[in-house]
Amino acid sequence: MTLGKLKAEWEDLLERRPSFHAPLSVCGDILDLWARWSATRLSPLSWTAAECRERWERGVPLLAEAPAPIGADEIEDLLGALMERIAELRQRAAPELQRLAEAWDRGAIRPHAFFPVAGRIGSGLVEETSGLAPELVALLAYGSLRPALDVYFASVRAHLSGDAWRLAACPFCGGPAGFSDVLEDGRRRLACHLCGGGWIYSRVKCPFCGTESSQDLVRLEPETVDQGYLLIACKHCHMYVKELDRRVRWNAQSALIEDWGSPHLDLVGERAGYGRPAPAPLSALCRG
Repeated sequence: MTLGKLKAEWEDLLERRPSFHAPLSVCGDILDLWARWSATRLSPLSWTAAECRERWERGVPLLAEAPAPIGADEIEDLLGALMERIAELRQRAAPELQRLAEAWDRGAIRPHAFFPVAGRIGSGLVEETSGLAPELVALLAYGSLRPALDVYFASVRAHLSGDAWRLAACPFCGGPAGFSDVLEDGRRRLACHLCGGGWIYSRVKCPFCGTESSQDLVRLEPETVDQGYLLIACKHCHMYVKELDRRVRWNAQSALIEDWGSPHLDLVGERAGYGRPAPAPLSALCRG
């Protein structure tokens, strides 16, 4: 899936859901920025299948032992444009964004500060330095890093087999799941919005904390007639993920587009008291 194709899918989704065009304009802005981005010095990770599998067998995402050498100048335009857009849409965050800009300019914050650690997006340094809310840090992270990480992991995607990785976090970057698909064969495939990775994961486990307790896992059905869509929530970690059954919605768009284009489903999860570590853009901007 190329980043340019994501933009085409987004336009198709808005044709089917024209009422979402205005409130979801920031999503289109991000996709436009991604489509215009081009790599300068960054090269794909060249590890062999054996090298990747050795890390996955130890439960280690590739980024943890092969940090992407993303230069500040390679994502600065992306990050700056996104910060300006966020400041327009969430004006009360302007002071925190200004502190982040100042820290970036003096070199105190660099791209690796947005890399995921231990089931969350970002090391915590951005929040500590700027005071930004975690959901906005997550938005800045995947908004600015996705094109670069997409390039970085391009050569190792094919090394991942169905049984090579059994954890909830992304096997490539370690980020949390952003969406869940039920495939035609009944298996669940989780999607990472931070790097564009995907992996097979058990349908009877929470995609965040990994609990298998049937008492903790609940299904939240949308009130509207959205056949094939539901939310899987966990009472243990209080997180939720949207899930799409592609056996029913065979013509649905890619995971990221379906996620960003269904803010009404996020309302179902949030009103029930659940959250998500990588909120969709509209949810991130509307919190607080």
